[in-house]
Amino acid sequence: MDVTRDSSPRPAPHPAPRPDLAAGAPGGTGAAGSTAATGKAQPPRATSGGLTRPLLRKATPPSRPAPAAPPALPDDRDGPPTRPLTPVRPGPGAETPAARRPPRVDQAVRERHALALPGWLALLVLLAGAAGVLAILVRAGVLPEFEALPDIRTGAVHRGGPVGLTAPEIAVVAGLGLLLVTVLAGLLSNPGGEARVLTRWGRYRGTVRRAGLLWVNPLVRRRRVDIRLRHWRSDPVTVTDRTGTPIVVRLLVVWRVRDTARAVLSVAEHEAYLREQIHAVLSRTASRLPCDSNSGPGPALRDGPWFADELSRALAAEAHAAGLEVYSAQPLALEYAPEVAESMRRRRLADLDAGLRTVLVDDAVEAAALAVRRLERATAHELDEAARSALMEHLLVAFVAPAGVTAPVPAPAARAARKEGAARTDGRQT
Repeated sequence: MDVTRDSSPRPAPHPAPRPDLAAGAPGGTGAAGSTAATGKAQPPRATSGGLTRPLLRKATPPSRPAPAAPPALPDDRDGPPTRPLTPVRPGPGAETPAARRPPRVDQAVRERHALALPGWLALLVLLAGAAGVLAILVRAGVLPEFEALPDIRTGAVHRGGPVGLTAPEIAVVAGLGLLLVTVLAGLLSNPGGEARVLTRWGRYRGTVRRAGLLWVNPLVRRRRVDIRLRHWRSDPVTVTDRTGTPIVVRLLVVWRVRDTARAVLSVAEHEAYLREQIHAVLSRTASRLPCDSNSGPGPALRDGPWFADELSRALAAEAHAAGLEVYSAQPLALEYAPEVAESMRRRRLADLDAGLRTVLVDDAVEAAALAVRRLERATAHELDEAARSALMEHLLVAFVAPAGVTAPVPAPAARAARKEGAARTDGRQT
């Protein structure tokens, strides 16, 4: 027995804790089992010579919670999502992409309902005020008495005294007259499909969308806004595609005013703003693809509804800040500019001619090969490579050349006689 070696058990290397034991799963042994039994985490211990000592572990810093997402601006009604308040800053040495961003929405300017009373209340006040003024004037003798109405004149007027209004009556008449003028000034006739944006001394006071006779504050300024569904047919707009070829596009844009406050207060004139945005979006979108895919493979502006969908999406994002809602922007015409239209037409015809020529040659080759095979099957004689090549060449010339030489085709009886003769010859040889 070697006494120089230490026979005491040595601690085994501490294995990595399993997920089920580290989480305190039932039935676990060791430190995890004690944790599940006592509810407190116990440090693992190692044995050495009958003594136990705790294993030293490297302290790991507590995990930091994930940073919360930056708060976002309140979304507008049914509009595109807004960007967060805290922009993402690129690190040192990183390049900032120059991406086109639509204008931001001014959250301070937003449509709200204005105070508007029914028009019949204003009419009742007008009738009552006019009746009061007439009654006071008749009672004071300023106006003659109406025979159909009861006599309401004062005793002094009956005795032939002085005719006129006293100081209190003058004050009452003046007050009623001021009330009548105020009620008349506040009457508003709002037809269907229109709204009135009310401002007082430059401050937005609300929007009236109800149709009919209404009464509003007479001190406010009223601006008419058309809120009906409208369409705008653009003039021919000249832009360039991705290849630099000038093209002429005509658009049909369907839109309406969604937020009247932004349409009136955010831009100087929302219709002019929409027209300029249409031209800008059209130029930017048309430059991403070529007009036609004849010159090379790949998508083009004429292929499918991509062009219209992209125009509608980009234009809706640009017009949202002005309170406008764009439903669709559809190209009515997509043509080449007059200065390049003739050359592009010739190029298209040349491409079509080349494609047709390729198809004709392929068909002629297949037809010639089929004719050679049928000829070999009919004559029961296999041609060698030289004869087959020469026959294929003559057939191709006959099929493709404008004035080809056509060989006489034997009749079916002659072909049958040839087949019988070939069969007899083969029988004699065997």
